[in-house]
Amino acid sequence: MAGVEKRDFDSPDESRTPDKTRVDVVHLGGTTAARFAMEPGWSWEACVKPVAGTESCQHRHLGVVQSGRMRVMHDDGTTVELGPGDAYVIEPGHDAWVTSGEAFVGLEFDSRTAGSFAKR
Repeated sequence: MAGVEKRDFDSPDESRTPDKTRVDVVHLGGTTAARFAMEPGWSWEACVKPVAGTESCQHRHLGVVQSGRMRVMHDDGTTVELGPGDAYVIEPGHDAWVTSGEAFVGLEFDSRTAGSFAKR
């Protein structure tokens, strides 16, 4: 294995495109990362729940916001708004929706979530 490796999200290994959603996945250094892009008007309930088949998102998210804003509400009632530059961890059991007039773009580093979020 090389000591340095790079990948470009504009040439991903895989892309997933549920309604108002684009997930670009890259594999590198034995791990998986993803760029999540959600259009204005996106919500987990409307756009990903039909793919996931669960009442709330059951993925653990670890990432950083590149652009846009998103509100996340955990099943325990905790609510946060994420914006550019925010690093985040979101535990399983949540809903989320884009609150800005621009796309929300987040870079995700939990390999399991990057490899399976919004996958049919």
